[in-house]
Amino acid sequence: MPRIAGVNIPENKRIQIAITYIYGIGDSLGKKVLEEAKIDLNKKAKDLTAKEVNDLKDIIEKTHKIEGDLRRQVMVNIKRLKDIGTWRGSRHAKRLPVRGQRTKTNTRTIRGNVRKTMGSGRKPAAAPT
Repeated sequence: MPRIAGVNIPENKRIQIAITYIYGIGDSLGKKVLEEAKIDLNKKAKDLTAKEVNDLKDIIEKTHKIEGDLRRQVMVNIKRLKDIGTWRGSRHAKRLPVRGQRTKTNTRTIRGNVRKTMGSGRKPAAAPT
């Protein structure tokens, strides 16, 4: 199993898909990196040679911010927004949607699946005697 940037890449997937398991690398960036390394996009990850894996590691780690560094940068950016008291920072602090989405409905995931509607917690009606 190839290991790039501290992430185990799945062996049985095409390398174009497998490389997206690294945080910070999506479809388009993965395609650019593979073209730069001159690796066929349809090649399976288990079929990569040691040289190709080393080339991928070098290109990714030297030219792109990924995994821990990228996660740290995102956390610092959110902390900065909270510290300077912006609207977005306060929304992050309250764990609410940040980018203008509505909150009366459709925010179940960010609010932790809280159901506050009238019929959602109602007990079944008593059976007539």
